[in-house]
This record gives sequence, structure tokens and C-alpha cells, in this order.
Amino acid sequence: MNRKEYQDLESKILAPYAFKSAISRGRKSNESEDNYRTCFQRDRDRIVHSTAFRRLEYKTQVFFIHEGDYYRTRLTHSLEVAQIARSIARVLSLNSDLVEAIALGHDIGHTPFGHSGEETLNSLVSDVGGFDHNLQGLRVVDLLELRYPDFDGLNLTWEAREGFLKHSTRYDNGYDNLNFKDKKSYGSLDLSDFYNQEQPTLEAQVVNIADEIAYDSHDLDDGITSGLISISDLKKIDLWKEAEKKVKEHYSSISACFKKHQVIRFLIDMDIKDLIKSSLKNLNSVQSVEDVRASTKRLIGFSASMQERRGPLREFLYQDLYHHYRVVRMSDKAKRILTELFNVYYKKPTQLPNVIQHRIKKEGLKRTISDYIASMTDSFAADEYRKLFNPLEVV
Repeated sequence: MNRKEYQDLESKILAPYAFKSAISRGRKSNESEDNYRTCFQRDRDRIVHSTAFRRLEYKTQVFFIHEGDYYRTRLTHSLEVAQIARSIARVLSLNSDLVEAIALGHDIGHTPFGHSGEETLNSLVSDVGGFDHNLQGLRVVDLLELRYPDFDGLNLTWEAREGFLKHSTRYDNGYDNLNFKDKKSYGSLDLSDFYNQEQPTLEAQVVNIADEIAYDSHDLDDGITSGLISISDLKKIDLWKEAEKKVKEHYSSISACFKKHQVIRFLIDMDIKDLIKSSLKNLNSVQSVEDVRASTKRLIGFSASMQERRGPLREFLYQDLYHHYRVVRMSDKAKRILTELFNVYYKKPTQLPNVIQHRIKKEGLKRTISDYIASMTDSFAADEYRKLFNPLEVV
């Protein structure tokens, strides 16, 4: 099947409110279309082959690399988000290729050391526009990833780039909280092309919710495995008890290890089924992509009852995992590492690699350092810290 045949198939099988590849607003730099892949399939492939995507393997979520190799990284999280988002998209008859491209690239602008790294950089460059990983993701795919001689970045479609920029969950500043509509630039990145108040595509909205589902369920898994979360404490939460009851109905006798995985599996299943039912109800009167854009609210979301039921579980994670003293210690250690790296580079920019120094004239010193640190993996940042501050370490 060639690209044209695939586009014809999209028009037949996708919902009227799904975004078809044939109507994409295209790329910043003109390119001839691929013979076989649609523009969104091509976006996905470019993301997968990028250096920034590979580095996500060594950028962590909650537990840093040295804590062990079981825990989620930004890469495994992105893959899990893509899987959940594709499943939802297919039931809703949305464009799963656009969903996959946005899901795989939505964290590509993240710093090392999770959200503590982002908070640190945001503070350090607050006087030059701050730091936000959604905006940084757009910088990566528009400017910083250098693989093609004809243009900077990956030259992705407008719709994929919009999906990164308007990504919004409770974990992100995101479109709803970060008023990027008042930002015309981010460093040398021009944001005027997105200077509107339209809702993003349904495909982007699916990724937002899939991100939340993946966060909640898989942070539970990692938290329990680490011993920072107690299953006995989770038994006080109604949603956990409901999933646990479903597991007991299916398995009369099961080990603690299998039980943990199955309860989390049922939690994901409950989330997805509610999301699909609620979203279909919201989409009942939606007839086109234009209707989606003009909506006053996001159309992909949980029911009000599920939102309420998910609240205690999310609050539990916030208090018992993200604010656990070991996690707080890791976060503070990460902040010290990145702060001291930034200050060393800022005081003496000639310590930056030559290829990074070349960007200073165009981007300014602080934004250049921010880009460099944001690109680091956890292990690279830790190694760089040792090289700069341990007098016996080889530089």
C-alpha cells in the first residue's frame, strides 16, 4: 500500500473529527512526500531515530539511574504512553500514527533528573524566559537536533509540533497553565505560528490523558517495588480496593508479585474504559476537526465520577511517593548538581564543548547552557559533575 492508498483508507475508516494526514499544514521546510509513508508515520520514524529520543533511556522519572535498572525511564514511559494512547485512538477511530508521533516525542525536551531538573533550570534562566520541557521539546525538534543538511531540527509536521507544545497534564505546566500564547519566542524559537487559543487535535488530547494514566499506574508499580509505598496503605483507597476485588474474582490464589501487576493492570483497564465512554459522549455532537478546534474545553477526558475517584490515589502518590524523604533527597541532590554545573559554565563558558560555545552568539549564554544541560542524561550530568569538581577525576 502506497501513501496515497493509505490516505484514502484514512478517509474511509477514521472518524470525521479525526485528523487525516492528507490535510496536514505541512512542515516548516518544504520536502517531497514519501512514496509509502504518510507525513505522520514519517514524523514518528524521525523521532525514533533522533539522538534526543535515545537519550531518554537514561533520563529518569522518579527514581534516578543509580537506584536500579528496574524503574521507569523517560524512554520506557514514552513507549508505555504510546501503547495506551494507540489503544484509545483505535477505539475512537482517531489517527493512531499522529497519536504515536506525539506520544513518543512528548517528553523529548525533558531534563536529566526528572521534574527536579526542570524546576532547577527554570529558576536559573528565569530572567531569559525560563525553562519548560514542552517548549524545550519544540526547540529540540525545530532547532537542536542536527541530522539533515537541508534544515535544522527534524522538520516535523505542524500538528506533531503543536501536540508537543500544547501537551498538558497535572505533571506539566502545559497549555492550560503555561500561557505560552503570550510568549512570542523561546530563545530563538519563534512561537508565533502557534499564537492561538484553539484546542489541539483529539490525537494530542488522547496523549495527554494516556500520559496521566501511565504516570499514575507505573509510578505505583515503581513505588511498591522500591518499598517506598506500602500495599497496606493502598488498601485504604477505594479505587485500589475495587481493582483488587476484580483481581480476586479472576484469581483465587495469587502471589504478591503477580497480584501487584494484576491490580495495576485492572486500574489501567478501568481508566481506559471510563475515558473511552466519557469521550464518546463528549464527541456525540462533534462533526469535524474544526468543531474540535473551536470547543471551549478538552473533549477527551474522564467522567466526573472517575475524576473524583482518581483523586485520592493521585493524592496518595503525591504525599507518600513524590514527597517521600528518599525521593526528596534524590531531588535535592539533583538540584545541587545541575545548579553547580550551570554556575561553572556561566562563570567560564570556555569550559563548554566547542560545538556548544558556537551557539552562544545566537542564543545567549544562559539559553545555550540551558540547552546543553537539558540534553544531558542523568549519568552524563553526574559524570560531568565529577570531572569538574573532583580534582582527581580525568577531565
